[in-house]
Amino acid sequence: MSNLKEILKKKKICKSVWFMRQAGRYLPEFREIRSQNQNFIDLCLNSELSSEITLQPIRRFGLDSAIIFSDILMVPYALNQKVEFIENRGPILEEFNFKKFLNNDNISLTQKLHPVYKAIQKTRKKLDKEKSLIGFIGAPWTLLIYMLGAKESKKKIDYKKIKMKEFEVNLILDKLHDYLCAHIENQVDAGADVIQIFDSWAGLILPEDLPNYCYIPNSKIVNFCKEKKIPVMCFPKGLNKNYKEFNNIVKPDAISLDYEIDPFWVKQNLTDVVLQGGLNPKLLLSSEKEIYDGAKKYLHIFNDLPYIFNLGHGLLPETDPDKVSKLIKFYREY
Repeated sequence: MSNLKEILKKKKICKSVWFMRQAGRYLPEFREIRSQNQNFIDLCLNSELSSEITLQPIRRFGLDSAIIFSDILMVPYALNQKVEFIENRGPILEEFNFKKFLNNDNISLTQKLHPVYKAIQKTRKKLDKEKSLIGFIGAPWTLLIYMLGAKESKKKIDYKKIKMKEFEVNLILDKLHDYLCAHIENQVDAGADVIQIFDSWAGLILPEDLPNYCYIPNSKIVNFCKEKKIPVMCFPKGLNKNYKEFNNIVKPDAISLDYEIDPFWVKQNLTDVVLQGGLNPKLLLSSEKEIYDGAKKYLHIFNDLPYIFNLGHGLLPETDPDKVSKLIKFYREY
């Protein structure tokens, strides 16, 4: 059993490290592949290259877990909504068509995402048995924001767009639950042994809407995973002190911390859950001393708890791989 699964299943205190976006633009070997594959969706659907990219940081750094190279927006793509990734702008989705959305089913989703599952199979065969392979999904709310084109900036959404279509929104969230559970099951059947749920825009939900848009949708997916005996980690980014309510209601096996939440508060308030991450990825753009001091803070505070060493968000494209290597070495020797 991998260290990650030991921690998640038994709440065991042992060392385990992986990083969000560990396979990506900061690695020269990734940039080489990307330069020859301009269409991001096509790259995610190339099972050979997707598997290779997934394994690149494992070979380079010896991390304890791999996370499949894919994207949360592969689900809207599989539900027949056109998705494009524009450089310096991010993802652009075609205008949402409600009737078209309702015409989807799990069979067509599975067929469209077959190359993703094939990439997981290929990766699992090449990955050391002692290492976990993480599959993932975007939470229903986060996918909804992208699908409806409601995101105005990193810190603002068009809430009127959500409230004006409340009936449709609730129906979309319900349908997304079914599709996401199918996607999880397919990933696990292909060889993923842990699932992470990314609720990247949870912090933009109004407090009174958190139960309907965040807690309940995440809780239903976590319950599905637990019924299937799939270890599950949640990342409700930006919830601040609502992390406590999220943890009490959703009850994931592990909760990923963003870099804005105070780790001292976390230790006092998030109980009976494995903790993961928290370190600001921007720290890796600083001096070695600042990086080590930042890491030391989390390792000291959580030293007597089951804790997975990770960041509070994804590695930045401008990160020096050498600093990543030194941080991992520091963690291993701490």
